[in-house]
Amino acid sequence: MDSRIIDRLGRPIKDLRISVIDKCNFRCSYCMPAEIFGPDYLFMPEKERLSFDEIIRLVHIFAQFGVEKIRLTGGEPLLRKDLDVLIRRIREIDGIKDIALTTNAVMLVKQAEKLKASGLDRVNISLDAIEDEVFKKTNGRGVHTDPVLRGIEAARKAGLGIKINMVVKKGMNEDQILPMARYFKKTADNLRFIEFMEVGNHNGWNMDAVVSKKAIVDAIHEEMPLIPAEANYYGEVASRYQYEDGAGEIGIISSVTEAFCSSCTRARLSADGQLYTCLFADSGYDLRGRLREDWSDEDLTDYLMAVWEGRADQYSADRARGKPMKERKIEMSYIGG
Repeated sequence: MDSRIIDRLGRPIKDLRISVIDKCNFRCSYCMPAEIFGPDYLFMPEKERLSFDEIIRLVHIFAQFGVEKIRLTGGEPLLRKDLDVLIRRIREIDGIKDIALTTNAVMLVKQAEKLKASGLDRVNISLDAIEDEVFKKTNGRGVHTDPVLRGIEAARKAGLGIKINMVVKKGMNEDQILPMARYFKKTADNLRFIEFMEVGNHNGWNMDAVVSKKAIVDAIHEEMPLIPAEANYYGEVASRYQYEDGAGEIGIISSVTEAFCSSCTRARLSADGQLYTCLFADSGYDLRGRLREDWSDEDLTDYLMAVWEGRADQYSADRARGKPMKERKIEMSYIGG
């Protein structure tokens, strides 16, 4: 059955991002700052997380609506036991064309081949600095770059597609823009820079800490000339730039300085089954409760259709127009970015 739907602004749903766990082995300041997520922080009990059966049931419904891409996130998704089993089951669902994973890559050395064999297509690897001393500070755990770089190499050997994500924050790692660009230009991996966003309530966001898309592009272009490139598909979040010499490309995710809400095709599912229709949402829709109250597939389908068709979220665009912003938003580590 094909029941493709659009929201109130004419946007289809194409992507579902599923957080499988709220725990992480890093404490990056823009996502899970150590002063908030300390040793006594109470993470989600296992019984509160959606089971694989529950996740698969929802993916089947979303696939009927036109969802083609699934991204597994966290926290750190590789902390969820038997993740390869979930990937294999998602791969079997009609309509799902692409399965991706966002990870810090530390656990990829042991898992990359198994994940690829299960049906994973690609990984987005978070790396906010290439120089060791800077990276040790940004990840909040004193982890060296070597485990991440070995994870990247393991993903490459396994045949996974690779993108490298770098969140850029003034006063934290803006001096790493050029070193990162130089390093990944040589390896031909797609490097994507992400403007520091005000997701959540604990990352100390303010506009003064944002390094803009323009500043990033200008810095790289001066040394390694860039040419703007067309988007690969409708709803692509990164602005693409190719190196003039043909040696690869970079991307910039600029939701702070250039809103891309008008083509947003993404929904997000938290580990405990709350559905969010915007990265900057302050509340979600409880799917776990409905699953565990034995709602039928037909009732769930009708409910989810009504949620998407009623969607009018455009937080970044509203902010750009000067509208008052929400005082509280869901945490990055909870919603999965």
